[in-house]
Parts: sequence; C-alpha cells; structure tokens
Amino acid sequence: MTVHTLFSKKSDLYEVARPLYPENIYQYLAQLAPSNGAAWDCACGNGQAAISLVRHFESVSATDVSEEQIAHAKQHKNIQYSVSPSEETPFADNSFDLACVAQALHWFDFEKYWPEVKRVLKPNGVFAAWGYVWPSVNSEFDPLFSKTVLEVIEPYWAPQNQLLCDHYQNVEFPFTPIDTPKFEMKVTWTLDEFMSFIRTFSATRLCIEEQGEDFFLAARQALVSSWGAPSNKREIDLDFVFIAGRMDQNS
Repeated sequence: MTVHTLFSKKSDLYEVARPLYPENIYQYLAQLAPSNGAAWDCACGNGQAAISLVRHFESVSATDVSEEQIAHAKQHKNIQYSVSPSEETPFADNSFDLACVAQALHWFDFEKYWPEVKRVLKPNGVFAAWGYVWPSVNSEFDPLFSKTVLEVIEPYWAPQNQLLCDHYQNVEFPFTPIDTPKFEMKVTWTLDEFMSFIRTFSATRLCIEEQGEDFFLAARQALVSSWGAPSNKREIDLDFVFIAGRMDQNS
C-alpha cells in the first residue's frame, strides 16, 4: 500500500481525532528562522501545523501527496495548499526561512528529499521535524493497552515507523544540528476520544481491514476496567520527538 493510499483513507477521522502539536514549538521556530517571511509545511496532512505556523510567518506553503487530506485541511488566507510530493515541489530556489515536517519525516525518500529541502531553503534557513510515538496514561493502564492493542497491531506497522520510534536517531541529517529545548505533548481525553485517536494509526486501520473490528471493540471493553467510566477525562502523555538544524550559508 502506498503512502498516498494509506493516509487518504479515513482522512475525515484523522482531521478530528489527531491532537494538535504543542504551540510553543511555533514560537520557538519563529525565533530560530532568519526571518518570518515564508514557511513550508511538508506532508501537511490536514494542516494542523500549518494553521499554527501562519500565526508566526507571513505566508505558509503546505504540501501533501493526498488530495483527501488537502480537502480536509484547515483554511486560512495566508496558507497556500497544494498536492505535491515533498521530494519534488514547484517552489523556487531559496524560497523559505523554515521547512518543517510533522509526524511524517520517516515516510520520505531521503535521497530526493534532502536535496529538495536544501534547494528551497534560504541560506541560514531552518529545518525542523517532530512527531509523537506511544501514548502513556499510567502504570496500570499502559500494560493493558499494550497487550490488547499494541501487540495485536504490531505486525501491521510499516518498517518506516521504526525511524520515528527511534526518535529519528538513525536518519542522516544534512544540516548543522541545533540544541533544542525538550518539548512535551500532553492531551486530556475521554476513553472514546483516546480510542478514536488509536483508530487513526495506520497499523490499527490495516489490522481492522484484515481482522475486522472485534479486537478493537474487545480492547475498549478491557480498557474500561483501568480507565473507569468512559466519560472520565484522563491526561495522556505522548512520547514526543523534535529535531532541528540550520542550513549552511554556503550551501
């Protein structure tokens, strides 16, 4: 299954169930960038990052390979959405102060992507990537969630997901690394909001397609014993990854 197909399916669910990234990221990136003129949001999905970036940059160009994701994107007069692979864009050389990618760096063809980023970034421009991995509720809930959900869907993860799980440590990074602060990502959800989020995982969707929904419904029922009343709001910590680097002025 191609990346295009994988993230076009259930794009409406993705739009409502995926959490927003920490807002302090965008203020930090605006301070790092050589100016706040233009930013590129690569693999923008439904525009969760773009809609925050545009509060700090004069214009945002947001691209994604999925027409369905773009169709559900959050609109703003200073965001220009287009359907395009991140490895080959129509942008002019030296167009952007910032290029960033949220929750998608591991899907790219790096041999083509890195030259494209370096082509469109201005000298001294900034590249940043971030994402989250596993959710954690508490010491009682987490092992039960792992047994009823994560272990079941494990065979359905694409190999690329391991790069994110390893916090992108095994990705060759062609920029001067920036020593960034540690960002945290926390959400407060009911059980059903949490389960809707888990349903957006590509591995969950593929597992349901092959096995049916019984395992997912059974998992929810089992998790109630630890969660309590499904309407209870619980704080969930998402293991967060953030890397950034600066373009060499001589590149």
